[in-house]
Amino acid sequence: MKARRADILAAVSNPDGQYRLLLLHGPDESGSRALAERLGETMGGQAVRVDLGPQELKADPARLADEAAATSMFGDKVLIRLSGIGDESAPAIAALLEAPTAGNPVVAIAGALRKTSALLKLAEASPAALAFASYPPEGRDALNLATELARARGLRPTRAALDALCAAAGGDRALLDNEIEKIALYLDASPDQPMEVDADILPSLVSGLEEGDLGQLVNAVAGGMLAETKAQLSRIEESGIAGIPLLRAVSGRMALLAQIRGEMDRGESVEQALSTKGRAVFWKDRAAVQTEARAWNAEAIAGSLSHLLKAERAIKEPGSAGERLATMALIDVARMGARLKRN
Repeated sequence: MKARRADILAAVSNPDGQYRLLLLHGPDESGSRALAERLGETMGGQAVRVDLGPQELKADPARLADEAAATSMFGDKVLIRLSGIGDESAPAIAALLEAPTAGNPVVAIAGALRKTSALLKLAEASPAALAFASYPPEGRDALNLATELARARGLRPTRAALDALCAAAGGDRALLDNEIEKIALYLDASPDQPMEVDADILPSLVSGLEEGDLGQLVNAVAGGMLAETKAQLSRIEESGIAGIPLLRAVSGRMALLAQIRGEMDRGESVEQALSTKGRAVFWKDRAAVQTEARAWNAEAIAGSLSHLLKAERAIKEPGSAGERLATMALIDVARMGARLKRN
């Protein structure tokens, strides 16, 4: 079924087994990832997570239904997460929705889908699925989102502070949430002890990294340029930028490449696949994205996304190596890109 925002928020906040599949699509990848992460948080830290990519689903369409019906050896909850999928995964999704049983929820991040997409049609036609499209927040929607995220962390920002936060995030929900989390930690705020936030304190707390600088790091990592990646990381370290926004920036590029690569694997040229992405690709990055899409395959993209997500989770653990983990993960992905270029 086609979901409203209230429907999808209820589904990820209180999974009750009504839906076998949550299909999160649309141009706002960070919004889709945030919803998937909320579902994971709802299910608890002990939940077993199974990650599958488009190549695995295409090679064995029955596997998804089998995983959804399987029982954990230790009785733990199981969450199945799909990344970068497209119409090549429609047979696997159909098998899931038609299976006699499927106790484990499946959340799928598919990126932008055409209205004619077989995957989208399957999800919207089934009462056992919810399909929700995320779009980058703009204007009033961006302000409302910033207010919602701030309140959840015990912050009461002024209108000037909200405007500044939205401008700094540039429509990226993940970056906006990260900046709000940083402010809440600095002010020791919580829903039980809310704190006022004025725009005056933001310059010392909110990342001032320019889009061009961040884009250079993303292009270096995704382009397999190991030396340039290390140079960009050293430059960024001097700015005091936290590691998680960097991981998410590169994850956003890899998610975009997953969409483009999926369309290429279905027979489209890289130019045709790129032409459907609109403002999701900054015009200065188009040539780099074309080169990256030709070098990366779906399996490697899925592996890189998994590696970056594991690094982010590890950073959040008490006593972790912090920003060092982000640096190591980004260098690992750059090495993977370098190997793919050589093959």
